[in-house]
Amino acid sequence: MIRVVGNRARAAIIRSQRITGLTPDVIAELIAEIGPLWHERHQSVLTSRPRCRAVGAGAKHKLVFIDRLLATLVHLRHGATHDVLACWFGVDRSTITRAIGEVRPLLAERGCTVVPDVRLRTLAEVIDHLGASGQTGIIDGTEIRVRRPAAGRKDREKFTSGKNKQNAVKSMVVTDAVGRLLFCSPAEPASCADITHARKLGLVRLLADGPAVEILADAGYQGLGPRPAGAW
Repeated sequence: MIRVVGNRARAAIIRSQRITGLTPDVIAELIAEIGPLWHERHQSVLTSRPRCRAVGAGAKHKLVFIDRLLATLVHLRHGATHDVLACWFGVDRSTITRAIGEVRPLLAERGCTVVPDVRLRTLAEVIDHLGASGQTGIIDGTEIRVRRPAAGRKDREKFTSGKNKQNAVKSMVVTDAVGRLLFCSPAEPASCADITHARKLGLVRLLADGPAVEILADAGYQGLGPRPAGAW
């Protein structure tokens, strides 16, 4: 079989629990338990149809089982697209799609699956979710430095941050009480004040017309409403 991902790169993926969410020992157990099942099912598919080539002929796997398992784990943990994983593992997108389609049911049979949950697509849905669940939200602005716009460009100074006096863009981020990301807004030039950015996104209207929600914020968002300072 062709080894697309090098041994060193594969070992680095297995060692890093941040990538797969599992320890090397657990991954080794999955390989030992699921590997034979995958091979057995693959062979059963081959033997269920008339053979057109001699045994051993035909195209070889470009992705060994351990790489198929790692690609599936990364996809489940981080939601990485098949295109990204295809570039990472050096194979075609269809190979990743087929690999995940084969390995994911085997993981589910073992109890390794993603539990269905609420999908939040807009700020309004986030506010409704926080209100309905009684959770406390945290709101803050984050800035990312960018290149200074070319001289003579219109509104060049709009990208200058009032906080650090550097060229940047900013986004408003909403998390739950334990820091899990619920919403990240489109970027605005950094000269836009936090409270102005929140008003543009409709946060004031949502807090006034929507359910009662407690949202913790820093001084940059004070004045959004009549509620006590630091919470809505």
